[in-house]
Amino acid sequence: MTETTPVTALVADLGGTNTRVALTDGGAVRTDTIKRFRNAEHPDLLSVLRAYLADQTVVPDCACVAMAGPVRDGVGELTNLSWTVDRDSVADATGAKTVAVLNDLQAQGHALDLLKPEVLQTILPGQKTGPKAARLVIGIGTGMNAAAVYRLGDRTLVPPSEAGHVSLPAQNADELRLLDWIAKKHGTPGLEDILSGRGFERVYEWLCSEAGVDAPLDASGIMQAVNDGSSKIAEEAARMFVRMMGRAAGNLALVHLPFGGIYLIGGVARHFAPHLERLGFREAFHDKGRFSEFMEQFPVHLVEDDYAALTGSAAHLMELMD
Repeated sequence: MTETTPVTALVADLGGTNTRVALTDGGAVRTDTIKRFRNAEHPDLLSVLRAYLADQTVVPDCACVAMAGPVRDGVGELTNLSWTVDRDSVADATGAKTVAVLNDLQAQGHALDLLKPEVLQTILPGQKTGPKAARLVIGIGTGMNAAAVYRLGDRTLVPPSEAGHVSLPAQNADELRLLDWIAKKHGTPGLEDILSGRGFERVYEWLCSEAGVDAPLDASGIMQAVNDGSSKIAEEAARMFVRMMGRAAGNLALVHLPFGGIYLIGGVARHFAPHLERLGFREAFHDKGRFSEFMEQFPVHLVEDDYAALTGSAAHLMELMD
């Protein structure tokens, strides 16, 4: 490894529908090499990686796959697709000597130190703290998850988590009826059963059933109705969603004490960003009884970087190579 011949890494962001693959120069993702593959057109991730490398002229020194599913001992299972990924098969497909498999939220956590100010939107200012303070990434998109981020000397530690599947909290009669309604249709509800794109649809569908209204909409249609103010039911669904988002983020903050900040990621979180203040995110986040004032310490930011998981994967590999 020299300054003139930087490490070349292959990084992949594996979601339930698409996989993005790129090459890096050291820890910097080469955006001109990013390609997107539809998972439905391939039997497994190894097929995707081989198709990508067929158009490249280099063999990567190292490779990292960030995937939307639980990972244990270097083996991951995609939550919404029956694909299994392990380090040995990724090494075989890429020729890389050093290989890592991460949960996608872990990769997002490894990216935090490399995010540029222009991709961060502050939702709650919180209070300043030292550079070694714990941080927390919360992803709300197709699914929901969270991961704590710690700095230990010159290393970044991001333990895996499946926070989206903890039991859904309810604090009033309306929310209890919603939980009962979800349970009858989908089994014991977890956070992801509300805090996700399909979860937003479920909240809206439940409110329609409560009102005796037949007005089916998908998540984008509901959000459009919120944006243009054309539906009171859509507005109430958004308010309930934001209230649950604030409460869940506050609960996770008390578990992990991320004085260095909470970072919201994911397409659904980004769509809700313009509405968080008026729909009560701050109030729900701070609503912790005698610990309400304590909650004011935590900054909350929105991340607007589609390539953060790729950047984090590259950063993790550079730490491994060092």
